[in-house]
Amino acid sequence: MKICVFCGSSAGFRPDYHEAAVALGRAIAERGASLVYGGSKVGLMGAVADAALMAGGEVIGVLPTALRDKEIAHPGLTQLHIVNSMHERKQMMADLSTGFVALPGGLGTLEELFEIWTWAQLGYHRKPVGLLDVAGFYDKLEGFLDHTVEAGFVRAEHRDMLVVDEDPVSLLDRYETYQPVAVAKWIGPTER
Repeated sequence: MKICVFCGSSAGFRPDYHEAAVALGRAIAERGASLVYGGSKVGLMGAVADAALMAGGEVIGVLPTALRDKEIAHPGLTQLHIVNSMHERKQMMADLSTGFVALPGGLGTLEELFEIWTWAQLGYHRKPVGLLDVAGFYDKLEGFLDHTVEAGFVRAEHRDMLVVDEDPVSLLDRYETYQPVAVAKWIGPTER
């Protein structure tokens, strides 16, 4: 199992965020899985990588050339792939991984989460996508996602594809038994 983690290159203002990144990195390594992530040594990205490495895990980073200096490439990874663009980064991370988890983060984290979830919705992959919801960080997003279903833009089955948990071990356990849905993406005018 190779778990891709999307998360902030900043640490955020709550210590819970850092603690969750450490717990997730450790949980990935302790189950013999590999961590795939954005390759930085700072913020939550650095925390999840350091925790996985300290627990004896394999950590694979994927970092675009333009961000090598800005995000400060992690020097101690098992593997660090330097790619030409964000598109290549996301594609390589997707290709290397068997599941995806978003920790708290900013616009980049959300963009990565939504892109990989959209790929699952469209059937480009059948891998689990989820949120590690730390201290209610994603509560408002979950409410908005429910609204997209109520408004007729997202099927309930596609909304339910997003695995959400507050505990990293429980989240990863749910990935072990994940069954992807197979339903048409489009909602017709007569469906409610």
